[in-house]
Amino acid sequence: MSATHLVKGSEPSLRDRVVGDLVTELLGADDATLALEEITIPGRAGVGDDSEAPAGADGRDAAVAAILNAAGSPPFMTEHRIVVVRDAGALTAGDVDGIVRYLDDPLDTTILVFVAGGGTIPPALTKKLKEVKAQERAPESEKTDKVLISTAHEAGVLLTADAARLVSEHLGEDAGRVAALVDVLAAAGENGQTLEVEDVRPYLGEAGGVPSYQLTNAIEAGDPATALEILHRLLTVSSAQQPKPMHPLQVMGMLNGYYRRILRLDDPSLRSPADAVAALGGKIKEFPARKALNQARALGSGGIRQAFDALFQADLDLKGARGIPEQAVMEVLVVRLARLSARTGGGGRR
Repeated sequence: MSATHLVKGSEPSLRDRVVGDLVTELLGADDATLALEEITIPGRAGVGDDSEAPAGADGRDAAVAAILNAAGSPPFMTEHRIVVVRDAGALTAGDVDGIVRYLDDPLDTTILVFVAGGGTIPPALTKKLKEVKAQERAPESEKTDKVLISTAHEAGVLLTADAARLVSEHLGEDAGRVAALVDVLAAAGENGQTLEVEDVRPYLGEAGGVPSYQLTNAIEAGDPATALEILHRLLTVSSAQQPKPMHPLQVMGMLNGYYRRILRLDDPSLRSPADAVAALGGKIKEFPARKALNQARALGSGGIRQAFDALFQADLDLKGARGIPEQAVMEVLVVRLARLSARTGGGGRR
């Protein structure tokens, strides 16, 4: 049995399921109340912590002391002592010296489990975990559609292809909500029933976060309705990948970057995706370069000029030029850009 483990993953609930399975496996016949110690590394002082435990540097010092004390203590009435360190990414470079030294000569009855979260694990600890050959675990997938397939299968919930697609699109990047939704569907449906779209729709709840590129995809397709829906989700919904909803100025920055890329490809001498990659500095993959080249051709110089006119006006309005609410400014901009793609034929270039 490995003495050190590292659980990776960006989605907290999926990562926690891996931790739970691993701890159950490691405990074996041992009593968790005697064998298991769980310590969470606190983040910055005063941020999202209503507990009386110390935060910031003092909190990390206390947590590290607790880790070393637990790891260095022999088990009591159990075969092993299991120490789970949650949010190990909240540790700073100055916090890990003692942990690294402990790993040079660990107690053979202690099993340490480091769990990602809270930031990036300091390089010195990452290096030491590799040296001691820490066993790594992670969710099989964090993509919502794949998590849905496996979770529904385990629960015996049958979905039509359309119903599964609706769930995946509605939850977006929020794959951590899949298990709870599948539990609800299992309780609401009858055994052996294949659930249709209308069977799952009442249980979907709030829409999940979406990747920002879906907004430009909808604009390229000349689809104002979908572009508006995605814009609203970007501005109001968070996810593990996007801890806070995007600010309108962030969306503006993304759109400006997108159209600047298209502008750089408004050149008749560029004839292939390889030419586009080169024109964009060689630091972009062929697929997005090809899409941008197709959009440049579809919009033409006149269409690109209109897009920048719309972006310029929206930028002024976001800064208070006409007293229009920020969300309304972004809605008007997104609709104008999508309709521009539709008029110029950009929506047909995939």
